[in-house]
Amino acid sequence: MRSINQNLIPAEIRELFVNHDPLETWRKAHQIIENINVDIDLSDVRNVFDDVMCLFNGSYPEYSPIQTPYHDLRHTLDVFMCSVRLLHGVHLSGTKLNDGQICLIMIAALLHDVGYAQKVKETTGSGGQLTQVHVKRGIAFMQQNLDNWLLPEDWETPLSQIIRCTDLRIKLSEINFVSPRIRLLGQIVGTADIVGQMADRTYLEKLLFLFVEFKEARYGNLSDTHDLLKKTRNFYDSIRKTLDGELGGTYQLINFHFKEWLGADRNFYIESIEHNIAYLDKVIQLNESEWLSMLKRHGIVQRYQKSVNVKQPYNFKLSNIVHLE
Repeated sequence: MRSINQNLIPAEIRELFVNHDPLETWRKAHQIIENINVDIDLSDVRNVFDDVMCLFNGSYPEYSPIQTPYHDLRHTLDVFMCSVRLLHGVHLSGTKLNDGQICLIMIAALLHDVGYAQKVKETTGSGGQLTQVHVKRGIAFMQQNLDNWLLPEDWETPLSQIIRCTDLRIKLSEINFVSPRIRLLGQIVGTADIVGQMADRTYLEKLLFLFVEFKEARYGNLSDTHDLLKKTRNFYDSIRKTLDGELGGTYQLINFHFKEWLGADRNFYIESIEHNIAYLDKVIQLNESEWLSMLKRHGIVQRYQKSVNVKQPYNFKLSNIVHLE
C-alpha cells in the first residue's frame, strides 16, 4: 500500500489504466489480493491466466491467436485489473470475500471474452462475427478445461453464471443464481467489464475497432463509425442505469480500494469515463467530417484507416492491424 496522497499527479492516475504487460498486470493484481490474505493460493487462477495468455498469443493447441481488434488482450487485462480492484473495494466495504470467491471473480474476468477465440479450422473472419455467441462459447471453453486447470467441479455453475453477467443482453433476473453471493460476484465482474473498458484513455478511438467487430457480426444496425460514436452517447446514459440497477451500484465500492491503496477517496474509473464522454460530447457537436480528426490518441485512427478497407467491412483481414497492447 502507498502512503497517503490526496494530490496524485495526472501521470500516476494514467498509470492505473496501463495494463498492456501480462506479467506486470499479474504482479499488480497479486499484490492487491495479498492485501486481503497474504497466504491465499492463486495457483489455480494462474493456470487459467497462463492459458488465456496462450489463447491471445497463438500458442494454445488447436487455436489461432485471438484477433478481434477491440476485444483484444489489453481489454481482458483491463477488465481483470478492474475486477481485482473492485473486489478489493467490496471486501474493504465490509462484505468480506473468502479465497474461493476471490478466485472465482479473477477466473471469470479472465475468461469472459475467450469465446472470441477461433479454432485453427475456423478460418473466416477475425472472431468479431462471434459477437452474439462469444459468451456461450467462453462458458463452453471453461467447462472443457475445468479439470485441466484443477478447478473444483462445483465451480462450473458459479463460473458460468458469473461470466453470463457480462452479456448485456441478459438481465440478472433471468439467471437462477446458486446463491446471493454468486450474484454479487457476477455484479462485480459485469461491472468491471463495463467500466474497465470505458475508462480506457483510448476508448473513443478504439470504438472504430468495435465498429469493425459489429459490422462483421452484422450486429447493432450501424451505418458507419459516426453512427457508432453518436449511439455511444446514448449507450452511456443507458449503461449508467444498468450499473445502478441490475449491477447494484457496485462500481461505487471501488472508492474503498483507492482510499486504501492510494490514499485518495475517489473513483478514478468513473472520473475517466466521464472525461471520455465529455470529450465525445464535444466531438459530436462538430460536423461529421471533423470527428475523426478529433480522435488523436496513439495514432489509432490513422492505423484504422490504413489497415482496414472500410468500404468492405465484412471481408477485411486483421493481420495488419496493430493491437494496442
